[in-house]
Amino acid sequence: MVRGAPAEPGRYCFWPNFSSEKNRNAAGKENSTMNSRNDKFYSARITLRQELAQDLWKVRLDPGGPFEFVAGQYATLGVRTATKHSERAYSIASSPYEKELEIFIELVPEGELTPQLHKLPEGAEVTLRKIAKGRFTLDFKSGHRNHLLLSTVTGVAPFVSYARTLLIDWEENRFPADVHLYLISGASRSWEFGYREELEGIAKQVPWLAYIPTISRPWEDTAWRGETGRVEDLIRKYADQWGLTGENTTAYLCGHPQMIEMGMGILKRRGFSNDSLKQEVYWVPAKSALS
Repeated sequence: MVRGAPAEPGRYCFWPNFSSEKNRNAAGKENSTMNSRNDKFYSARITLRQELAQDLWKVRLDPGGPFEFVAGQYATLGVRTATKHSERAYSIASSPYEKELEIFIELVPEGELTPQLHKLPEGAEVTLRKIAKGRFTLDFKSGHRNHLLLSTVTGVAPFVSYARTLLIDWEENRFPADVHLYLISGASRSWEFGYREELEGIAKQVPWLAYIPTISRPWEDTAWRGETGRVEDLIRKYADQWGLTGENTTAYLCGHPQMIEMGMGILKRRGFSNDSLKQEVYWVPAKSALS
């Protein structure tokens, strides 16, 4: 993690200014006929690319201009060809305190954008919409001290942003009072964890983060000695162990739609209200896949 200049305490890190976002969007619409396409986009450059598996990789981007966001929000990246401009939203793994953006990407072979992104080397450029969006941010309004974070593969990205940002706040004595993160991160095999070493390191360093990685295909990863099973299979076990209830906890679910659907059901049956549940679905499965 490479930090930029120190930010003003709390600024752009956990408190979204949605009114400003709304005003910027409205202004953009009013002036759309006068502005060129470059007024909405930066040309972001890939400064680092890290391969994790054949279909998983991380990139760091020089955004190409000022890019303000809140931990948990997403950036919209795109690739232009002679005939089309393809775009998709990606959760940001880096902290707002960092100079560059970090994105964790999974290849969708039949997708419109990821096959194009997968071909791009370091030094290549992509489009980046100048305004970050999203409300998948830490809940400080409910008064809940606990935050249960549930993710699959690339769905861990916003939680990495939470952890990095809180770590910097912790180190610089501006940590929010009484905040505890409990993260269960799932993957099929251990090499699909993009941030396991980093998160384990933070969890050992601070008292406010617990991290449980789990794999669902241990027969394909026989060296793995950690937790096994799907994320949704472990919710009851660790919620009980950590003392997490709907009265003291906000839950956040990000990644595979099946995990989110099943996880939401489990948590609701345990007394979590809709106000205590936040979700970020990475794609909507086809109806045939659900039948």
